[in-house]
Amino acid sequence: MMFHDSMAIAQEKMTKVCQFLEQNHLPPTPLNYHIGYVYISQTNRDLTERLDRDIRNRVAIDSIYVEQLYYEYLQKEHQTEANLIQQVGGMIDQLNDSAQQSQQSLIGFAKQINHCIHNLDEHNVVKTRAALKDFGGHTELLLKQHQQFKNALRRAREIHEKQQQQLLKLRKQRILDPQTGLYKRHYLGHKTQLWLTQDKSICAISVLIENLDAFSQDFGELVGETVLQRVAKRIQKYVLQSGLPGRTGKQEFTIVLADCEADTAVVVAEKIRRGVTRLKFVSAKGDVSFPDIDLAIGIAQHQPDHDFNTLAQRAAFAAKKAQSLGQHYYISAPN
Repeated sequence: MMFHDSMAIAQEKMTKVCQFLEQNHLPPTPLNYHIGYVYISQTNRDLTERLDRDIRNRVAIDSIYVEQLYYEYLQKEHQTEANLIQQVGGMIDQLNDSAQQSQQSLIGFAKQINHCIHNLDEHNVVKTRAALKDFGGHTELLLKQHQQFKNALRRAREIHEKQQQQLLKLRKQRILDPQTGLYKRHYLGHKTQLWLTQDKSICAISVLIENLDAFSQDFGELVGETVLQRVAKRIQKYVLQSGLPGRTGKQEFTIVLADCEADTAVVVAEKIRRGVTRLKFVSAKGDVSFPDIDLAIGIAQHQPDHDFNTLAQRAAFAAKKAQSLGQHYYISAPN
């Protein structure tokens, strides 16, 4: 479970978590602290209700109890993907069994047809009727097994559609930043490595919101988060079709562009800068004047033997250089 609390909120929660641990004589282990933080944050309703109920009932809250809470309410979140894979395996096994049964039935049915042909005798009506009756029984059995196989396919299709939705949700949770909807750092690294194996030229753009902390301090955390999200959407608008925009820091975004040279990256950076400068913020009451958003942008081109982390660091350093020089953007010199 990921948290994206501000420093002030995290410190307030930390104090409450410490009080919770002291009240229940729990050692400050990572697991105890994690459960305490989830409980204080109230991000898992079932866990919170369980703890509240047990505290009212004077249940002993010790490390063993906390470990049990973890496996009952949090560990199952990490097991979701494994369970999906298990279900897919079970579904494949069922289809395999059904296919084998259908194959055996078809082989048996073919043998029965051959047997029936040999037993047909126009001079022996009783024998012929018996053969036809036997043939009809085998036909009915084959049709029944065919229907069972069709049912198994239908169930498999339903499970597949449901699992596709669950896997898509898991994938989004794994690769997307919940605050901005942009990609997480590890996904940018993964895609960059893939592009490098394809011998693509790659550039990185680092976008630093210089006055994000000032927005949060002067107007509140909610305004600061709104600024962050609006800038993220504007970045996404300009680069989603040509590159991968990601959040790589509290107030920093990194865009990775494939098949791109530094001069093209400068054009993209300038579009982003101009787009963000057009963002205007108005208070609900209209009596607050918000400042403009200040950006510092750094650009770096991939060099041989450099991975994504090195590329991103060079772009981030270039953005800080632009900030210190008072420039809109700064291009990192090749090493």
